[in-house]
Amino acid sequence: MKGQETVAVRDVNLEVKDGELFVLLGPSGCGKTTLLRIIAGLVEPDEGEVLIDGKVVNGVYPSERNVAMVFQNYALYPHMSVYDNIALNMKVRRIPRGEVDRRVREVAETLRIADLLNHRPKELSGGQAQRVALARAMVRNPRVYLMDEPLSNLDAKLRVEMRAELKRFHSMVDAPIIYVTHDQVEAMTLGDRIAVMDKGVIQQVGSPMELYEHPRNTFVAGFLGSPPMNILPAGELVGVNGLEGVSPSGSLGDLKVGFRPGDVGLGDGPLSFDVEVEYTELLGDEVLIHARRGSTKLVIRAASHDYSGQASLRVRLDPSKLYWFSPEGETIRRG
Repeated sequence: MKGQETVAVRDVNLEVKDGELFVLLGPSGCGKTTLLRIIAGLVEPDEGEVLIDGKVVNGVYPSERNVAMVFQNYALYPHMSVYDNIALNMKVRRIPRGEVDRRVREVAETLRIADLLNHRPKELSGGQAQRVALARAMVRNPRVYLMDEPLSNLDAKLRVEMRAELKRFHSMVDAPIIYVTHDQVEAMTLGDRIAVMDKGVIQQVGSPMELYEHPRNTFVAGFLGSPPMNILPAGELVGVNGLEGVSPSGSLGDLKVGFRPGDVGLGDGPLSFDVEVEYTELLGDEVLIHARRGSTKLVIRAASHDYSGQASLRVRLDPSKLYWFSPEGETIRRG
């Protein structure tokens, strides 16, 4: 999608399967919301086709595409009751009153908001408002659900609860759900498949574990995982005994090497080196050690212990758990 010499989405070719929860994941400004709006018909692409049920819908009005959108701000009408918010679209389409009532109450029971039908949106909690927004989408029986960061306005505890609600919602509908988020934990826990986007380009598509274990490049490797993978120029590890022997080229050169925070051992051994400790985060049964090797920051996950008084640590790597990347950032090999 082009505008003022800016390309929002470039050469996207995706097929979403019936019944799957497909996540568009990437940082802010990467084009994922623009792609969702193109599918909805709110933005018309400069080139290419959008197909729903095998039919090209380019030029078809959003109201005629039979898609349902759930936004991050829920977009509930404050002067209407929950019942009327859910029923509005059906009333506009002149569906018989008895059918409207049946469907509203059926969906309300399914989403456990039947006791809220006479309430106004201002009387709802964030989680309740989100379920009302889902009910309004679900009652339409659309061909595809489009969800744009629907949990971003909720606090951390409620986001966890609502992820479970969305999994339950997914199990109750047959239509695919296309879900936009910048939160990789949300993507990993919800998605059947994930498309990782950066600067308008799809970097990789696959299941959560495919992307986590076999990232195509440094962007995907560094975006997935909490904390994300440590990636540093192999030159920062010159002098680490044995590292050149496990390098894909037999030397370190301009390669990049990556390793997950939990795959770092503490103490001396093969492939060991010193890091400078900057600060630590105690998280109950584990600690995240934020350290530095040369100019690169690293995160190490370890069993709970107070390392805050230590200026440096000796750490070691497992060669089978290293990721090797080309100078351009493409994955060469794992292990």
